[in-house]
Amino acid sequence: MQAITFDNRQWFYVKRPEGRVGPEHYALRENVVDGALSSNEVVVRARYISVDPYMRIQQHERNTYDAPHPLGIVQRAGTVGQVVASASKRFSEGDWVLGYGGWQLYDKCHANDLQKLDPDAAPVSTALGVLGMPGRTAWFGLMDAGQPRPGDTLVVSGAAGAVGSLVAQFGKRAGCRVIGIAGGAAKCRYLIDKLGLDGAVDYRAFSDTPSLANEIQRQTGGVDVYFDNVGGMVTDAVIPLIKRRARIVICGTISQYDGGLDHPDLGPRFLQHMLFQRATIQGILARDFVHRMDEMRAVVEPWVKNQQIVFEETIVDGFEHLPEALNMLFEGRNLGKLLVRV
Repeated sequence: MQAITFDNRQWFYVKRPEGRVGPEHYALRENVVDGALSSNEVVVRARYISVDPYMRIQQHERNTYDAPHPLGIVQRAGTVGQVVASASKRFSEGDWVLGYGGWQLYDKCHANDLQKLDPDAAPVSTALGVLGMPGRTAWFGLMDAGQPRPGDTLVVSGAAGAVGSLVAQFGKRAGCRVIGIAGGAAKCRYLIDKLGLDGAVDYRAFSDTPSLANEIQRQTGGVDVYFDNVGGMVTDAVIPLIKRRARIVICGTISQYDGGLDHPDLGPRFLQHMLFQRATIQGILARDFVHRMDEMRAVVEPWVKNQQIVFEETIVDGFEHLPEALNMLFEGRNLGKLLVRV
């Protein structure tokens, strides 16, 4: 009997961008996935595909924490999907799974590359958000590197994004006074009204670093922990406001990703502030905490299940919209985790 086949669509990364990434840097192609499987092979049909800022980092010409993303291959990405064919005892057709199948509809892979999801425990999309890489980044970045203490003032840049919105809420649960920085009045209202933060700063309302710094100082009185997802002018404004023994966590510098990593802007002249305040600064990556996922999930999953934490998702429908969705991250058009549903 002839094996079933699956009509696949794939976004190939074909041109390295110099500034903003766009559809011209990708090629949409079709092929056929053979459903004839060797032992422990599985075919997964994607249902949710992740778009994340790190993708733009990997597209730069120089080594960052990774070698540059090779041209001519499917864009890498985390995916949540359902098994449609299986030669593994671990997975049956219909099972929900988490994988790294990239920007394609069907992925033929080894069972060891997949993690089974329980749709009754939490919405499956959360495996790409609050219970996945962004949640891991937020939890360990804040709790391990930021070391929040009750009464601390925590400032979070990119506070309406996938990581920042979780850091802000984790900080509140740790007893911190939390001020979020975001772009636009609507996002600032969201931070206060929906996430329950103590204050919010719209960085777009300020044309220069001194005026932005004055507003942050007014709302904070000084910063004990700074969780940075943005870099650029925002970080220039925050660093001089740190208090004695402050902890600065560098998670991302999204303001620099559109070409700024290959030719970086000058950073803030921060070393004197680090010295004067005897502060610490630490960069964190989600990959450093993969082995501790169970530790994070044990704390955060009950909050998700009991609706004790906000995990906003911005969902774009349509496989053809993946390149456009990636751009949304750099235009501030998402709240929380950005996903493409296919």
